[in-house]
Amino acid sequence: MGKAKVPAKKRAPKRGGAKPEGADYSGKHRILVTGGAGFIGSVLVGALNRIHGQDRIVVVDQLGVDGKWSNLSPLRFEDYVEADDFYERLARKAGVFGDFTHVFHLGACSSTTERDASYLMRNNFGCTRQLAGWALARGIRFVYASSAATYGDGAAGMDDLSEDLAAWRPLNAYGYSKQIFDRHAQREGYLRRIVGLKYFNIFGPNEEHKGDMRSVVSKAWRQIEDTGQVKLFKSYHSEYPDGGQKRDFLYVKDAVAMTLHLGATKKAGGLFNIGSGEAHTWLDLVHPIFEAMGREPRIEFIDMPESLRSQYQYFTQADITKLKSTGYHGGVTPLRDAVLDYVSGYLIPRRHFGDAPGD
Repeated sequence: MGKAKVPAKKRAPKRGGAKPEGADYSGKHRILVTGGAGFIGSVLVGALNRIHGQDRIVVVDQLGVDGKWSNLSPLRFEDYVEADDFYERLARKAGVFGDFTHVFHLGACSSTTERDASYLMRNNFGCTRQLAGWALARGIRFVYASSAATYGDGAAGMDDLSEDLAAWRPLNAYGYSKQIFDRHAQREGYLRRIVGLKYFNIFGPNEEHKGDMRSVVSKAWRQIEDTGQVKLFKSYHSEYPDGGQKRDFLYVKDAVAMTLHLGATKKAGGLFNIGSGEAHTWLDLVHPIFEAMGREPRIEFIDMPESLRSQYQYFTQADITKLKSTGYHGGVTPLRDAVLDYVSGYLIPRRHFGDAPGD
């Protein structure tokens, strides 16, 4: 069991998600957000409300029984449509839901452990293909969620400037279901006119409904509440000590700021890495959780299941040069500040985005 000291000097966390320069969704815009009750989607709707004063929004999702309806409670939008109903009605009549200026297609099965590949192909590929074709035919700005999972183990790089999309080998069916639409969009010539977002490790408010797919920050906070300690996987790679495995972690407020910037930047087209641009260790991530909770760090390293060892990524880091080249100057919230803001502003008081002071 490893221990570390709580930093002696504390400072207030910086709040992320500043309004991107040049992004404007006020006025006559009307916006469709699929997955709008989900993690990133609901924070995006909240940012449109809070930063842009925009509530001409149609939310599409499947609320089910996992409690994500509560993400919608603080938000303003003009209509909600269940996903199955939405795609069926859209197929029958293209203009059934009226005109839109933007589509943010964030709705998908995001489970990296989902084994039903047929379901993933219908949901992640088929629906995206249908919606992209519909949006392009009507002159609507189309922004969709791809994933950093398309890069696989990173052996072929994580370069969003590369046009050799076939070089990447996703490690699971989820990643493949995302990659196959990226390749479809490239083959059809869509990527010049649409934006695909390769989200890295996003964390923040409104993810509690995701269960096992929620971030380590959320899981660790719950572990600390229940047991007083955090369990992390041991390393099975000689270059990385236990807890020294690295990921590119990005606060959801920054991810949404980047997403809205690209949606508003008409010259932007193609695939974009959405990350912090800097890799941090798991220890860097969990220490501020203890700090926010006023506890001494207690970390136990446990065996990784055999089934995960061949799929485990020891290092991810987004190169966001391409994003910055489009004029994005919103910056990235420092990891410690982001974790402190999330834990103290949302997890401990059980708040959703839109209910916290400053939202």
